[in-house]
Amino acid sequence: MPDWIIVIIKSVALLVILFTFTKILGSKHISQINVFEYISGIVLGGIVAIHTIEPDLNITYAIIAMFIWFLIPYSVERISLKSKAFRNFTEGKSTVFIQDGKIMEDNLKKEGYSSDDLLEKLRNKDIFLASDVEFAVLEPDGSLNVLPKRENKPLTAKDLGITLAPQKEPQTVVMDGNVLYESLANLNLNKSWLEAELAKLNVSIENVFLGQADTDGQFYVDLYDDKIAVPSPSEKPLLLATMKKCQADLELYALSTENVTAKKMYQQNSKKMQQAINKIETYLT
Repeated sequence: MPDWIIVIIKSVALLVILFTFTKILGSKHISQINVFEYISGIVLGGIVAIHTIEPDLNITYAIIAMFIWFLIPYSVERISLKSKAFRNFTEGKSTVFIQDGKIMEDNLKKEGYSSDDLLEKLRNKDIFLASDVEFAVLEPDGSLNVLPKRENKPLTAKDLGITLAPQKEPQTVVMDGNVLYESLANLNLNKSWLEAELAKLNVSIENVFLGQADTDGQFYVDLYDDKIAVPSPSEKPLLLATMKKCQADLELYALSTENVTAKKMYQQNSKKMQQAINKIETYLT
């Protein structure tokens, strides 16, 4: 058999094995690797590379070596789940850099970080004054997590005493011109609703590259034809405008009628409508 055919066969076979081992190790092995996992990954890749470009090498030896280097990190990961001491040894521990607003110089030196390195990490978090930080910790993967001082945190709805309605994640309901029925069901919507929304925009589903909907039923689309402008969802502003018009009409009716009973009814309903507007205006704007 020609060498080039052997190289192709071995490349495909070893790639499939490497892919399988990586999937078994899990996504954590890809997104957050420690030093031990990093070394294992290099060795596995090296084994595949060497046995791919050398047709004379026995592929059985490659498979045995790959299995050993797969088994070691896999076993280490399982043991780490049961033993914190072992996990600290293989994955490392978090190191506090700033505590109670004070920089821990000894911990910086221990991890080989200078003050410039710390400031660079803080700037990556959009913090330019170290004095604005209450707590900062260096994670085993090298990222710095920062807790700003309370007065430097952005205001939230909770800080302002505003209660917001629960909200689920938006769902992609159309992709590449195809309806994703499971995503529609997650929002308690159906194809009839989707067809009605597309009719409002005067577009067919085949022309939709991507369509997304949120928990409020707002529909956002991107078309294959970028020259066609699609209006933004307007249900919320229209609802708020309609409520304000109703409230204004009730006030107008109260002023224009001479009937005492009718005037009182209009005034009461106008106040109720205003109270409803005050409660949901923040939600609709």
